[in-house]
Amino acid sequence: MVLQINPTKQEPIVTWEKLPSDFILPDDPVENIQQPPLAAALTDALGSNDRIQPEMLIASNFAIAATVNQKTVVKAPDWMYVPRILLLPEGVIRRSYTPSVEGDRIAIAMEFLSETDAGEYSVRAKYPYGKLYCYEQIWQIPTYVIFDPYEPDLEVRCLQENQYVLQSPTAEGRYWIPEINLFLGIWYGTRLGATMHWLRWWDAAGNLLLWSSEQSELERQRAEQERQRAEQERQRAEQERQRAESAIGQLESERRRSEALAAKLRELGIDPNA
Repeated sequence: MVLQINPTKQEPIVTWEKLPSDFILPDDPVENIQQPPLAAALTDALGSNDRIQPEMLIASNFAIAATVNQKTVVKAPDWMYVPRILLLPEGVIRRSYTPSVEGDRIAIAMEFLSETDAGEYSVRAKYPYGKLYCYEQIWQIPTYVIFDPYEPDLEVRCLQENQYVLQSPTAEGRYWIPEINLFLGIWYGTRLGATMHWLRWWDAAGNLLLWSSEQSELERQRAEQERQRAEQERQRAEQERQRAESAIGQLESERRRSEALAAKLRELGIDPNA
């Protein structure tokens, strides 16, 4: 009889160390051409609604780092949000982000699925570690979003007792993201010439956060409406002026007729005022 002993699962030893300046960051190609515009649209809506502050870090395909069991681990979410970071001196460029030593932990990480890979669901607990495992166990990111623009399908996982729990959407198909106090959902339409399924933000009252292009169009429409109202007012004023001039003309005609009649009566020896 052979006694089998199951190995005890060891928790990863995580330390926080900034990447050295000469660290070579991964330069993997973008697997989904929709990833850059999806990320840009999310950030654009926050910026155009004054929801981005200097102390925040909002980035796409940006390296986040940790040291796990003395090995450097780097991932690059398609979109990420950190509420507060330590600001760098002027002129210094941030190449990566390490929580704890550079600011708050990452609050939201998003991944946009490609047609050929599903590494966003990987729970590989060995180096180089799967994305889901990293976000859940190493960085312990409170909200992890996976979006498949091809289906489309949106999944939101929230960290509860150190484990991700899949969330349920509202009746409108949206998810409340507490770290940013906004709803997240899928919206179909056109932005910058691309018609597809987008991720959009809604506030607590259910109002859609407009992109800068939408706000510009809205302002243009408002300006056009104001121009049309001003033109209508000008036309009304012109019509009133013309009516007034017409009335004055009629009064003047009546006055001349009265004077002519009075003159004729006087010629006949009749006092017009008698």
